[in-house]
Amino acid sequence: MKIKDIAAVVEQIAPLGLAQSWDNVGLLVGDPERPLRNVLLTIDVTKAVLAEAKKLKADLILSYHPVIWDGLKHIRADGPTAIVYELIRSNIAVFSIHTALDVVPGGVNDGLAEMLGIENAKPLGDYVEYTPQEDCKLVVFVPVEALAKVANAVFAAGAGIIGNYQKCSFHTDGTGTFLPMRGAKPTIGRQGELETVEEIRFETIVPVDRLETVIAAMKAAHPYETPAFDILKLFGYGNTFGLGRIGRLSKPTRVGKLIEQIKQRTGAKAVGLVGDPNKLVKTAAVCAGTCGSIINAVIAGGVDLYLTGELQHHRALAAQEAGLTCICLSHTVSERFMLKKLAAQLKDRMKDVTIKVSRKDADPFTWKAI
Repeated sequence: MKIKDIAAVVEQIAPLGLAQSWDNVGLLVGDPERPLRNVLLTIDVTKAVLAEAKKLKADLILSYHPVIWDGLKHIRADGPTAIVYELIRSNIAVFSIHTALDVVPGGVNDGLAEMLGIENAKPLGDYVEYTPQEDCKLVVFVPVEALAKVANAVFAAGAGIIGNYQKCSFHTDGTGTFLPMRGAKPTIGRQGELETVEEIRFETIVPVDRLETVIAAMKAAHPYETPAFDILKLFGYGNTFGLGRIGRLSKPTRVGKLIEQIKQRTGAKAVGLVGDPNKLVKTAAVCAGTCGSIINAVIAGGVDLYLTGELQHHRALAAQEAGLTCICLSHTVSERFMLKKLAAQLKDRMKDVTIKVSRKDADPFTWKAI
């Protein structure tokens, strides 16, 4: 596997087309042709994380926040570009994912919504125009005894992935008939004799860009000289993608109880609180990191609680005046919990690559009672 191949893996987890237009995602530093054996996951690329990457002999740092935000006019060993200089000098690549992981279903914001117990959470704003990659459905007819071999072959070639699930398929029993003609070399039956065989109709999803590879794998694993199969084109439907989540809690819960749940899931040592700490929460909204003007949509939504990373002063005042209770975790604390899930998703897809979550990546704030 090469460093450039991480892009296809990330697309399965959080397509970069979901990122905000102002964001900077993808392979930002490094040689795309270099072999990939070790990956380090982090929220931020700091000096401590870079030193850790060197010690672990990481080929790639997969970071949440981009290591490069704006166009660089120079790259020097001193000053604000020192990290980029040292990454290049150390031959360590960086691939950033950021708001693509915020927006994608099952990503950071859905994780925060789940902590609060929000049901059927919907995006809040900063909507993204995104058309998911078109998929096809492969339907192939297989003799019963060959089903496992054919299924495993097409799964290994990239078929059967739906969201965070792999090896997705459906099969039904049936009867196949065929009459081998002159020149045929049938696996079952003889030339000139009508054959009836118990078969399985096996169906699975195939991304368009993997179709040729999957069909080749299917044919290689199939016992028939000429397998019967269909390719059906599927069309995406109107999902709405955007930042934040809003919805109703499955069970009304007091703010204090929710804070305990959040601290347990995120490892937060402290929270910033705006509004009533004893409120009974029936509806809530979340948005990881700094969500800017999205607070206006939260207030307009009339929810009881807003969970986020941080709020600017004037937006915190606006929430207070509107009677909205807010919980602020600190910017990166609202995001870092996702790294473990991301690591597991990558491990499922890259069996021959070592995936580790950084131990040096940390909130820049130290919270102390005074």
